[in-house]
Amino acid sequence: MSEISAAAVMDLRKMSGQGMMDCKKALQEANGDIEQAMDILRKKGLATLARRTARDTSEGMVMGKSSPDGKTAAMATLCCETDFVAKSEGFVAAAETLAQVALACPADQGVENILATSVGGRKFNDVLTETVSKTGEKIQVGDYAKYTLDGPGLIRTYIHFNAKVGTMIQIETGGEATAASDAMKRTASDIAMHITATKPLALNKEQIDPKTIEREKAIFAEQVKNKPANMISKIVEGKMQKFYAENCLLQQAFVKDDSKSVEQVLNEAAKEAGGRAKITRFVRFEVG
Repeated sequence: MSEISAAAVMDLRKMSGQGMMDCKKALQEANGDIEQAMDILRKKGLATLARRTARDTSEGMVMGKSSPDGKTAAMATLCCETDFVAKSEGFVAAAETLAQVALACPADQGVENILATSVGGRKFNDVLTETVSKTGEKIQVGDYAKYTLDGPGLIRTYIHFNAKVGTMIQIETGGEATAASDAMKRTASDIAMHITATKPLALNKEQIDPKTIEREKAIFAEQVKNKPANMISKIVEGKMQKFYAENCLLQQAFVKDDSKSVEQVLNEAAKEAGGRAKITRFVRFEVG
């Protein structure tokens, strides 16, 4: 076994972010070849990931990024096991890279597409493996979505200050002038924040899973089964209307002014901007 200099160990440590002993062992195994030693450390990261497949990843960060023209935006989550690692320099750097990769990814969904996307000549899967090797924890991409405008409109992302929850929303407008107005920009950001806080199930009741609707109806019917038969259907329908108002974005009371619905707030902003606007889709990601 060749003698490994302290300088070589330090060089590898700077390159990999690994501990001194891990770097020394890798260099010894590679007979002093630093590139081969890096490959050994990367394989160690894969092995760590494989060993921790069943571990829970309830910590991490939500990341979002928009193109310079605002026509495309992406949001993704990077998840790990502990809050300590989530706040570490290496993990934060990987999360920032993920934001760039998410925006560059040619597909608009699918974690596997994120892992295969390259930024700066490196696939994100390689970045992920090295981060696992450095931290010793299971780390994975949890969620990913990318929105692109086909016509006039705007996309807004809102990420809460703790970086554990965030929302991306796409709004279609009648013209570019409406989308560019301060009123629409402000309202889009406010609605994204609203979604982050209220967790709507869908944009409207037509988009709620029919199985969810049937389940709620069955629960409400069970709650009032002792009422007169001719009243049960009316009571259930009233409860369902309340359910829709609480869980459908457009019907929800706006968090900044609960005297108005989200749809009313959007329409007022569009009118102020001299046009029309419609929310076409949204996504809400949360870590933990």
